[in-house]
Order: sequence, then C-alpha cells, then structure tokens
Amino acid sequence: MTIWVDADACPNLIKDILFRAAGRAKVAVVLVANSWIRTPPSPFIRSMQVAGGPDVADDAIAERCIAGDLVVTADIPLAARALDQGALALNPRGELYTADSIAQRLSMRNFMDELRGAGVNTGGPPALHPRDVQAFANALDRWLTHHPK
Repeated sequence: MTIWVDADACPNLIKDILFRAAGRAKVAVVLVANSWIRTPPSPFIRSMQVAGGPDVADDAIAERCIAGDLVVTADIPLAARALDQGALALNPRGELYTADSIAQRLSMRNFMDELRGAGVNTGGPPALHPRDVQAFANALDRWLTHHPK
C-alpha cells in the first residue's frame, strides 16, 4: 500500500500531515514532482523527481499506482486515471473522488477550461482553509484505518 502525492501543487500543510502519517502508520509516501522536494528523513517517505512538462508527474503516478493505493491530487484527470487503476483518490481539501462523481468533475473541469480558452477569467480555487486541512486529515485517517498494510 502506497500513498502517491502529486506534489507540485500539494500544499505544505497537507505534506506535513502525510509525513506524520507515514511514520505513525508505517506506510510508504511517495511525492512525485518535476522539481526537487525536501522530505524529512524517514524510511517511509521518498521523493521522485520527474522531467518537466505537462502531465509528466501525473503519468508517473498513474503508471505506478495499483489497487489499494491512495493518490493525493487536486488534478481531476489524474484522479480519474487512479480510479481506473483501482486506487483511491483524495484531494487536498479532504474530498474523496469516486466513480460516481469523477465524470461530473471531469465535465465541469473541461467546461471551465473552455471558458478560460475563450478569455473568461474564472478565478482560481479558494485558499486552503483550516477546515479543509482538518477534512483532509480525517479522510486520510479513515483510509489508513480501513486499509491495513
């Protein structure tokens, strides 16, 4: 069982929760990014640097995750790919992606991309709130409890 982290855009508060969970639960956490990521010394935590470019980190995660793994990402297409592999996907706000919700999320993402392509300023996601961090920690704890090594 491995926790794969789309680390390029993962907030530091979320990484800190993952680092603590890795040691406590003795579960592998792999941060994948196209830049070097500092990790604390631990036999359970490692960083994987991939080449720069669109979706390179996503491809690396999707190629490696397997059923039973957890993928932490805000990237909806990566979440869909993880679900196709039998992994679970959780965003940094504590929302679990499901087979039922992913099609709707992909559709909304594509619609927003079209708006941005047409020059409409759609804004970005709201800032990470402490309740989001708590929701993530709770969702991670539930996953760790229900997915023993």
